[in-house]
Amino acid sequence: MTTLSSRFTARLRMAALAGCAALALAGCNATDSEVARKANKPLSPEMVSLLAKKDMAPSTPILVRIFKQESELEVWKVTSEGNYALLKTYPICRWSGELGPKVGTGDRQAPEGFYTITPGQMNPNSSYYLAFNLGFPNAYDKSYGRTGDFLMVHGDCSSSGCYAMTDDQISEIFSLARESFAGGQRAFQVQAYPFRMTAKNLARYRNNPNMAFWRNLKQGYDHFEVTKQEPKVSVCNRTYVFDATPAPGRGFEPAMACPPYQVPEQIASAVAAKQRSDDAQVAALSTSSPVAPVKTGADGGMHPIFLAKLKERETGQLSYTQAPGRLPEYVNPPKETPAKLQADALLRADEGDGAPASTGSVAAPADPANPAASGAKPQPVVTAAAKPVAASASGTLNAATTATGASR
Repeated sequence: MTTLSSRFTARLRMAALAGCAALALAGCNATDSEVARKANKPLSPEMVSLLAKKDMAPSTPILVRIFKQESELEVWKVTSEGNYALLKTYPICRWSGELGPKVGTGDRQAPEGFYTITPGQMNPNSSYYLAFNLGFPNAYDKSYGRTGDFLMVHGDCSSSGCYAMTDDQISEIFSLARESFAGGQRAFQVQAYPFRMTAKNLARYRNNPNMAFWRNLKQGYDHFEVTKQEPKVSVCNRTYVFDATPAPGRGFEPAMACPPYQVPEQIASAVAAKQRSDDAQVAALSTSSPVAPVKTGADGGMHPIFLAKLKERETGQLSYTQAPGRLPEYVNPPKETPAKLQADALLRADEGDGAPASTGSVAAPADPANPAASGAKPQPVVTAAAKPVAASASGTLNAATTATGASR
């Protein structure tokens, strides 16, 4: 771990100048002092205290995970031990479309997949307070000919294919990213999922035409879960592959067949054990679990904490719910269609299932070869000590298919 931490620190120092320069340019180009003030707002004393409590520094790298169905955005940061741990979960104020990937311009779909955010994608002059561009379409999306521009995570609680937060929330997230870039992180990863990749959710959505795509996303989800390291993302055969190194002289091409590649043995075995356990649970649950609707017609979602505040505004009856930020007067909730009510009821029935531990760490299983036997999850894998093992693309990956979905 000492060697890993030293290398990590060295990489941070090498990248610090580039990150600071890019962010400084964003501030210098701002013609409005108010824009510069928003972009450079310091972290609050409460956030500084939370970082210290979780053994994190403001300058360490971040990683973001988004869950549509639960309407939650997580910010993870690297601790002094070199692993990612959960810093904070933010309720999403509004997202649009249905569960499923974005396919084309105008379909109102919020993207799903793995996206890379550089300092140049941070927008301090956004019409929606502050924003960062997800970088859609990525290499995977382009391999399917998917189109769309300016898909963001932003403020203002209004969405047309984006993930919208309150202004207070995006201000804090923006500041956390800014500090990580200043600390040397060249880019941070956003993992956008339809829902938490639990066995119950996979069983519930087993009839959804997007399931092959979602199982491909789950491979990356599992890599992060077992390693607590940002998975290296590549695309070949129009499929995501994770933590893979191609054979010498070969490379990954998004629309071409996958070449032979290697995945570190410790990661491959830990992911395989988790997937076996999850698959067994999905099979057992699929015999009795109710099936969730493929489409709700509700046009997206909103976290219950914000729905309660809107209800309070309509009825005048105080809910005593504290929402993180002010809701603009023009914000509208998703439509209350029968299918939407059904999907929400299924989610409430399992509220809290699958949420990661607040520290991002897990207990060691009694049997490392079979973590399911003890009901525990594997400890984060120390990737520096891993030995590579050959992996066949055709033997280890589920083919992703072009997913259907409503349009932005």
